[in-house]
Amino acid sequence: MTNPFDPVVVGTDGSEVAARAVTWAGDEAAHRNRPLRIVHAVEPWAPASPMLPPAVPPAALCEAGRRILAAAHRAARERHPSLEVTSELLVRSPGAALREQAEGAFEVVVGHRGKGGFASLLLGSTGLHLAGHVPGPVVIVRGEPAWAGGDVIVGVGPATVDEAVLDHAFEAAALRRARLRVVHGWRLPMITDTGYPIDMRDAEDTVRWELHRATAAQRKLHPGVEVVEDVVRGHPVAALAGMSHSGCLVVVGAHSCTGLGALRLGSVGHGIVHHAHCPVAVVRPRS
Repeated sequence: MTNPFDPVVVGTDGSEVAARAVTWAGDEAAHRNRPLRIVHAVEPWAPASPMLPPAVPPAALCEAGRRILAAAHRAARERHPSLEVTSELLVRSPGAALREQAEGAFEVVVGHRGKGGFASLLLGSTGLHLAGHVPGPVVIVRGEPAWAGGDVIVGVGPATVDEAVLDHAFEAAALRRARLRVVHGWRLPMITDTGYPIDMRDAEDTVRWELHRATAAQRKLHPGVEVVEDVVRGHPVAALAGMSHSGCLVVVGAHSCTGLGALRLGSVGHGIVHHAHCPVAVVRPRS
């Protein structure tokens, strides 16, 4: 169970992409009845010598950061007047700042690109590593996102389904009153090891039944959520990215092996972050 007072944390660098992330995070916090925390990181200057402590950033950068935070804070309160909003300027590297903030957060939200800092962090291996190691979900906001108004899409494999990933997806769908699409992408050989052809229809029916069984517990907890199982022949990234056109959120797990075609996190995570048409939530599995 998460603490109901844990905030939704969003990083901003003042870019338009970051502003959309702040808007999405504010909607998320308001619908979940959680506070919103907006943070901006200012890199400390490197010391002239390794033996010296880092120098403080120049006052101009700190002042610019405060203006960025003030604008984001004002926009969030105008959109949700009753929302509890706090903001903080952090003298840290963006990665260190996000890891620090994530320890006491329900989830961390960032834009998919920007002028630097938080918004550029999640485009490479650093962000995917962060998503797998911080306690809560990491949400990468893409495009012109709407918090609701489309399907919630979760990528799973029947043999590797994690309850934390499904719980997040079902809860997100219930909050949005959205349909949940449970997606499994696969690429099977046309024949078995014994040389006999595979009955693709039977194979797909078997996988779909396994997906239904894997989500049985969450269906009982969320009886009002409409669930559709999609078994897609093809690359899992292509399957999820294609469905994200009609989605409001894609949820994937931060596993070493996602279960979507047995691809490693880096491959699937990078693909979805770069090609999804809606926000992507990367959820750490329960240990």
